[in-house]
Amino acid sequence: MASKLALVTGANKGIGFEIARGLARHDCAVLVAARDRARGEQAVAALRDDGGEFHYVRVDVTDASSIAEAAGWIEERFGRLDILVNNAGITDRPVPGPPSETDLPAMRAVYETNVFGVVAVTNALLPLLRRSPAGRIVNVSSGLASISAYAAPDSAMPPYLAYASSKSALNAITVQYGKELRDTAIKVNACEPGYTATDLNEHRGLRTPAQSAKVAIDLALLGEDGPTCGYFDENGPLPW
Repeated sequence: MASKLALVTGANKGIGFEIARGLARHDCAVLVAARDRARGEQAVAALRDDGGEFHYVRVDVTDASSIAEAAGWIEERFGRLDILVNNAGITDRPVPGPPSETDLPAMRAVYETNVFGVVAVTNALLPLLRRSPAGRIVNVSSGLASISAYAAPDSAMPPYLAYASSKSALNAITVQYGKELRDTAIKVNACEPGYTATDLNEHRGLRTPAQSAKVAIDLALLGEDGPTCGYFDENGPLPW
């Protein structure tokens, strides 16, 4: 078996798929977590064509029973987890719109996945991460999460109330877990992958998923002297 075990949520496509591929290239066995079994198993088959160890595990981050079942299966099969990448995310709209036009049920759905889902998955898998000699949690955030960047007088960042604020909340969650785990071997960080061509934005992004996966992979493989409680893109720390 590979030297480390990683789980990536939303790994059946896009950035999550490329994070899974990249971690396997660094001697990680990867649990490809996705809601839909057919799509998840299809992704595993595609990833295996490139070499590496991959296993499908059903995880719907909004479904407590699927999370508990996944945690139990990992416990029984592997006994630990070294890396958790909370990548699964949704948006309420593919194009900008003013906050005053935000649909509240749609916003609640975004928070269920992007915020509450991360907490649910992290809490369920944290006992397994504590068994790792060097546990790593990476939360895939967004440049739109930066409150200070939005607030700058010359900011040209587009309005995405539900999505952007959910990622700001995710950044806050990252810090909370990082502080709780500061005296352990677990490091917790958030990353901004960049404006990437994915289903989330109807493939309007300017970067490929492979390019955007790199920062999450780097944070997942941090050494003992690496940072925790941080928010990074591929060039370094970002303003909160």
